[in-house]
Amino acid sequence: MADNIARVFADAIATNPTRPLLTWYDDATGERTELSGATLANWVAKTANLLVDELALSPGDAAGVSLPPHWQTAGVLLGCWSAGLTVTDVPGDVDVLFAAAARVAEADAWSAGDRYVLALDPFALPMRQVPAGFADYVSEVRAHGDHFTPYASGGEELVARARRRADELGIAPGDRVLVDVARHPDPIDWLLAPLTAGATIVLCANLDPARLTARAATEKATHTLT
Repeated sequence: MADNIARVFADAIATNPTRPLLTWYDDATGERTELSGATLANWVAKTANLLVDELALSPGDAAGVSLPPHWQTAGVLLGCWSAGLTVTDVPGDVDVLFAAAARVAEADAWSAGDRYVLALDPFALPMRQVPAGFADYVSEVRAHGDHFTPYASGGEELVARARRRADELGIAPGDRVLVDVARHPDPIDWLLAPLTAGATIVLCANLDPARLTARAATEKATHTLT
C-alpha cells in the first residue's frame, strides 16, 4: 500500500491496538472519552463501509465535512479517506455531507446527495429528533461491518503536508500530544500531523487554562499545542 492516510493510520495502531490513541476532553461539559486504536479503527471501518456499501461511493467522490474537531470527526474523516473520497469543508457540490447538529442551518449552502447529522453526544447516543433531510450518522453507521480494506491510494498529498506540519510543530515519534483545538482546528494539525509522526493525541475543546498543567501530567503528555 502507498504512503497514504490509510497506511499511516494502520501503522499508528499496529504496535499496540489497545493503547489510548485519541483522548477527547470538553471542559464546557466535563466530557472525557478515550479511544484505543482498535476502537477508533472500528468507527473508521463502519464509516467506510457506510460510504461504499450503502451509498455506493467510489474513490474520487467528494465528502463534505462540516464538523468541529471531535473524536467522532476523526472517525468520519479517516473513514472517508479510507474509502478514497476527497474531503472538503468548503460548501459546494458533494456526494455526501456530514454536518454537526449545531451546523444544520448552514447545510443549505451544500448540494449533497446524502446527508448525515452528528449530535456529537458524549456517549454517541442516537438523536431523538433528526432534522428533516438528514439521517442520523450514529444510528446508520452502527449497522455496518467492523472491518474494511482501504483503497490502495489516496491522500498522499495530505500525508506529505502532515509530515511537514509535524516537523513545524515539533511532534516526534512516541509523543503524546495535547492539542487545544480552538487554536489548532485544522485536522492536519490535530489529527494527521500526530498520526504521521507516530504520536498519540489528547484533544481538548473549550480548554480551561487552569486545568492544563494537571491534565498534561495526568495524560502523560510530552508535547503541547496550545
